[in-house]
Amino acid sequence: MSPAADDRLREEVRLLGGLLGEVIREEGGQDLYDRIEAVRQASVAYHRDPQSHGASKLEALLTDLSLDQAVGLAHGFAVFSLLANVAEDRAGKRRARAQTAEGARADTAEGALLRLKQAGRTVEDARTLLSQALISPVLTAHPSEVRRKSVLDRITAVSDLLDACDRDDLACAPDVLTRALRRQTVILWTTRLVRITGLVVQDEIETVVSFLERVFLKVVPEQLADWRRRLDAPELPPFIRVGAWVGGDRDGNPNVDAAALEAALATPARAVLKHYLNAVNALGAELSLSASLADITPELEALAAISGDLSPHRLDEPYRRALSQIYARLSATHLVLTGTPAPRPAPFDAPPYEGPHAFRADLALLQASLIASHGEIFADDSLSALIATVDVFGFHMATLDLRQNADVHERVVADLLAVAGVEPAYLTLDEEARVALLSTELVSSRLLFNPYADYEAETLKERAILHAAAAGLARYGPQAVRTHIVSKTDAASDLLEVYLLLKEVGLYRPDAPELCPIQAAPLFETIDDLRAARPTLERLLAEPSALAVARARGVQEVMIGYSDSNKDGSYLTSTWELHEASRALLSVTNAVGVRLQLFHGRGGAVGRGGGSSFAGVLSQPTGTVAGRIRITEQGEVIANKYGEPDVARRNLDALTAGTLLASLAPPPDEAMTARHGATASALSQASMRAYRALVYETPGFVDYFRAATPIAEIAELKIGSRPASRTASTAIEDLRAIPWVFSWSQSRVMLPGWFGFGSAIRAADMGELQAMAKEWPFFRTAIQNMEMIMAKSDMKIARRYARLVPDANLGATIYGEIQAEWDRTREAVLTITGQTELLGGQPELDRLIRLRMPYVEPLNHVQIELIRRRRAGDSDPRVREGILLAINGVAAGLRNSG
Repeated sequence: MSPAADDRLREEVRLLGGLLGEVIREEGGQDLYDRIEAVRQASVAYHRDPQSHGASKLEALLTDLSLDQAVGLAHGFAVFSLLANVAEDRAGKRRARAQTAEGARADTAEGALLRLKQAGRTVEDARTLLSQALISPVLTAHPSEVRRKSVLDRITAVSDLLDACDRDDLACAPDVLTRALRRQTVILWTTRLVRITGLVVQDEIETVVSFLERVFLKVVPEQLADWRRRLDAPELPPFIRVGAWVGGDRDGNPNVDAAALEAALATPARAVLKHYLNAVNALGAELSLSASLADITPELEALAAISGDLSPHRLDEPYRRALSQIYARLSATHLVLTGTPAPRPAPFDAPPYEGPHAFRADLALLQASLIASHGEIFADDSLSALIATVDVFGFHMATLDLRQNADVHERVVADLLAVAGVEPAYLTLDEEARVALLSTELVSSRLLFNPYADYEAETLKERAILHAAAAGLARYGPQAVRTHIVSKTDAASDLLEVYLLLKEVGLYRPDAPELCPIQAAPLFETIDDLRAARPTLERLLAEPSALAVARARGVQEVMIGYSDSNKDGSYLTSTWELHEASRALLSVTNAVGVRLQLFHGRGGAVGRGGGSSFAGVLSQPTGTVAGRIRITEQGEVIANKYGEPDVARRNLDALTAGTLLASLAPPPDEAMTARHGATASALSQASMRAYRALVYETPGFVDYFRAATPIAEIAELKIGSRPASRTASTAIEDLRAIPWVFSWSQSRVMLPGWFGFGSAIRAADMGELQAMAKEWPFFRTAIQNMEMIMAKSDMKIARRYARLVPDANLGATIYGEIQAEWDRTREAVLTITGQTELLGGQPELDRLIRLRMPYVEPLNHVQIELIRRRRAGDSDPRVREGILLAINGVAAGLRNSG
């Protein structure tokens, strides 16, 4: 970041902070403002030296706070973090534009095509790859987004005001801008930051659809049109396909049922059809061409002739009459697909479209007439944009994945087989016996379900969900549901069970398995599952049923999980095992003549696979991308990466650029793996030993974790529709990865993102590690991510959390082990990178984090004080409110904490 850009960022932070200060004085009073400033200064002093006089001053300030003051202070710092994020995002956009103009960014369309050219690749190579590509960000409802939609809307409003100032001198007039920003700041200050009721699945569906509607509907077609122009490929098919899990992911979420699935399909369909209706209506207003003044094609004339639009005002306006017919058919389609009338009724009746292809054909007919008569000026206009939108989103808008745990499928299949009298003891069969039985059933036309028999409630629920999926496919088209992911996959039978259940609802046909519209995809999550991934997939694809589905589709999808593998074995071990499993899976699919399509289950935090998506794609093993990649976008990451069109476009281009480069000009991963793989494997094993020795083998560690982090308080945040743990157990094994990572982020330890690395490299050849970081994108990306998350950690603050542990000796002992490993890991990272400070090679990121931390750290201190009071027995609801506000603010300030 240049000094000028840095100055502008600080100016905007001061502007927004100053306005917030004025609002706090007016709305909260001078005393609250003074206390906020006093705590901020004492927090900065504590950061510099925890043993100084400033530390005792901070303790005294926090202890003396009344509850109202504590809540107000937490609210103030949380709001400031939100506003500072706006300034930081705008600085990021300015920096990206400048670097793109200079040709310095590889994660842009220009940069990627330039680097492909330098690598000896042609535009034709890129065109061929993208014509068969699938790049899919998949929006999930994982609960790490603490901000309410009302808060996100205010943040967007502030950002829009500042963006308008960049474009318009009038909007930038000091009195105009300040007044508008002040109004939004008052609304934000007086808006509840935390939820008072829990989310239900429909809330999560509507949140995801709001991003699809507000951002993706605009950005994805624009991006497609831009790449078509760059590659001179006007017929390039869509390669970005947005996916969603909300309403289809029932793994551990009892609230997802058939009704939720139906809503998850109908809600986005309603939104996209509304968009089409509005767009067609706008085209009708625009395309006023008269037949007496413009030539038209016979096809357009025929479409206008069958229109029910008999208005004498439009008798010589064939485009408008044709669009009236299109609108009427869309309106009828809306009623059929959503069960509700269109927002603006059609003036006459018309038959519904049988699918998006028919709607697109009518639009293409208009476009062909315009181009034939008036030239290419009509090849890139609002009608073209609408056609591109239909190409991408169809009538389904987002492809919904199904997901369930293998244990559930196992029980449901066992119930069906037992009631049918086929096999009363399925659960006792070994793997080969299960596969043999399932294979026999998959070639039989006989169904197992008997509508007159009694079944377990779980069986009936699962069957109803799959029936809803079948109905959704029939209603919304083949892109509506494509994949059924199986969590906890450890055997081929886990996938064959899915095909048997799909057969029960008519989606898998024994006489034509290749026509099955849904593919069963394994999810390998734990370290053991990743290590067993190759034989599991080999056994699956040895079965004619699964192989037929894969060959018909051309790919076998496999999901790999970053979160549970990390919780299971450490950050470094997870990263290496994912790398090796990906290479092994590729060899399996190559052997049977299908492509591998990896679905990366990443979160926002480094401990859950977070970090730069562009670098992450480039660090994949050679051949595992090959133009096709799916990546989950979870929690707060959705708003951070796709909250506004410019940022979303930049991130989609980065994914596209990474996919192109990883596929056509891959880094030397195979050579590096051959040269350094043994070292990486040894480091992984040592890291896992150190990590598991702390987390799973240290007496009292669970008690420490639950006392020295706000895990119990996080459970009260009401940020998701599913529970934090899979069971009532308090064991680490049963805790979901998201609250595990989120808790360590809040306490500023960030343990899942680095622990074990320092111990792992103690006996390593440091010269080799330095070469690995320089030459091997896989290892370099791992080090950079670790370095970033350690820069956001703060062991001084973590020590204060450790003092919340009732057993002081336990708290001091385990904190001491964590601190020692942090010191070892920091020293290791600095030695490998040749730096004197963390992020020494990433000065821009370093400055951004340093700018942010003085406003995050006070929230940690307030959180600790209020947790101490609550655990001491203070049941005042304001204590809880203050804790939740502080959690909210810390998460907003850290940005990738879940």
